[in-house]
Amino acid sequence: MERRNRSLKALEELRYIDSLESYERADALVKWYSKYLNDMKVTDFDLEMKDFQALLELFYKNINFLKEHVKQTKEDMVTNRKMVRFLKN
Repeated sequence: MERRNRSLKALEELRYIDSLESYERADALVKWYSKYLNDMKVTDFDLEMKDFQALLELFYKNINFLKEHVKQTKEDMVTNRKMVRFLKN
C-alpha cells in the first residue's frame, strides 16, 4: 500500500509540475526526478493501467519540453553574453 501511495503521489506531483511556467517547471522536474527516480525505477511504480498511460504521456511531454528548454536556455545565454560584451565597450 505504501508503494501505491508513493506512486500516486508521484503522478499527482508530475501533473502539477506540468502546469508550471518554463523555468519553474524545469527546476521542479529535476527535483521530481531526484525524489522519485533516483532510488526507484518506473517499473517499480504501482499504478493502474490508465495511470501508467497518464504517466507515460507526461514523461514524453516533459522530455520534449526539456529539449526545447535547453535550446531556449542556450539562446538566452548567447544573448546575455552579447549584451555583456556590448555593455563593456
